[in-house]
Amino acid sequence: MERNEGLADFLRARRAAMDPERLGIHDAAPRRVPGLRREELAALAGVSVDYYTRLEQGRPITPSESVLDALADALQLDAAERSYLRAVARRPSAADRRRNPRTVQKVRPGVHAFLARLGDTPAFVLGRRTDILAANRMARALLSDFDAMPVRERSAVRWVVLDEAARSLFAEGWEKAASMFVGMLRMDVARHPDDLRTAELVGELSMKSEHFRRWWADQKVDEPAHGSKTLRHPIVGRLTLHTEALTFPGDPDQSLFAFLADPGSPSEEALTVLSAWAAEQDGSGRSEAAPARHRP
Repeated sequence: MERNEGLADFLRARRAAMDPERLGIHDAAPRRVPGLRREELAALAGVSVDYYTRLEQGRPITPSESVLDALADALQLDAAERSYLRAVARRPSAADRRRNPRTVQKVRPGVHAFLARLGDTPAFVLGRRTDILAANRMARALLSDFDAMPVRERSAVRWVVLDEAARSLFAEGWEKAASMFVGMLRMDVARHPDDLRTAELVGELSMKSEHFRRWWADQKVDEPAHGSKTLRHPIVGRLTLHTEALTFPGDPDQSLFAFLADPGSPSEEALTVLSAWAAEQDGSGRSEAAPARHRP
């Protein structure tokens, strides 16, 4: 049976990130390594030290739901980290992967039509390995012209980590935005292990970005969620926008991201100006991108 290195790495990283003193554990002498000892974490989770050690060694063990809940509680995991723990602990077997071959990523025509009708609301569809599968005109004007990129480079994590324009756009929130997409990429790895394109992407980003190497080593995990972002756009200046992320029913690998401004706010006015600018750039009015097929 295959070793579960993903689960082992995640458990070790999260155990090392725990603060013993916050848990009421005080030592007379400094610890040689950060975080909790294995026996301390095992005691908090209510499992034997031997069993927990085998999990950290990547032994081919499938923990029960109750054990995963106990580990999540002991490690004080958030919702995204709990989802990741379950995904990486339930790594599909080689037989399962043969029964479920990769399929081409496609965005339904209805979703393309919906994107086009969002008016001044920037929105895009995110797929596997944070691939940007579709983006309306406002998203291309606000963020980047993803349609002009080579298909293999239309990855949100690749764009935000490597593109200097993205770093300037997200201003003081760049690290938060970039680490979020890194965390989403790691979640994708847990759900779709042994994907060659993902491995290539991780390798490229690891070679080109010190930030990515650090976040990847920290086992950063994230899922699409709502929030607020402050952007510094080269055309319309500073905007504060709320983000909403919606996962499509029946396709957990695709999510819709939309950027919303408060009604009557300067940011809403800025989006209106940006919309007019984008229309001018289109000349006679370039239509929204037609439905396209994407690599698996």
